[in-house]
Amino acid sequence: MLKVGLTGGIGCGKSTVARIFADLNVPVLDADKIAHRLVEKEQPALTQIQQEFGPDILNPDGSLNRKALRDRIFSDPKQKQKLESILHPLVYKTLQAELEQLTAPYCIISIPLLFETGMTHFVDRILVIDCPVEAQIERVRIRDNLSIERIQSIIDSQVSRAFRKTKADDLIDNSDTDYRLAEQVKKLHNLYLSISACRD
Repeated sequence: MLKVGLTGGIGCGKSTVARIFADLNVPVLDADKIAHRLVEKEQPALTQIQQEFGPDILNPDGSLNRKALRDRIFSDPKQKQKLESILHPLVYKTLQAELEQLTAPYCIISIPLLFETGMTHFVDRILVIDCPVEAQIERVRIRDNLSIERIQSIIDSQVSRAFRKTKADDLIDNSDTDYRLAEQVKKLHNLYLSISACRD
């Protein structure tokens, strides 16, 4: 099965693209959703995070206080690395287990931090969703109600737009309309089907 790694900066439209692939009956695995599941109440990863970061990153009901944790890791790169060293290996282990359950010509694996985690070998092709930085900032500001400074710090913590584009096997330009997006996805869908057919 052909494994296509879908990636891009924050606010580039990865979720929208993944949804269009899913509408074409393509299996989509999502690293972010897995990471969310791993830190639910009473999950071993949450216990580990609480031991590392202290009890104040939990809500009174024992669930993860995402805002407290986010504030902590974005103000201190060492804390961010600490969190990633707990979560990333577990995310990839879960992705691998889920991959083994799939039967399809190809699948999409949405991994926002594919380059940052040094795991490009996990996939066969890299699909980058791209848009101008100004568009990223505006979309995230509306979606997450974050300050421009915070959004910029998240963008700065990721690899650059130029780097992503040089490493992409395939590129979707999401600076335009959703109609154009669906068109680009359909083209890639046909390409991936033909590549997977040649591999069989």
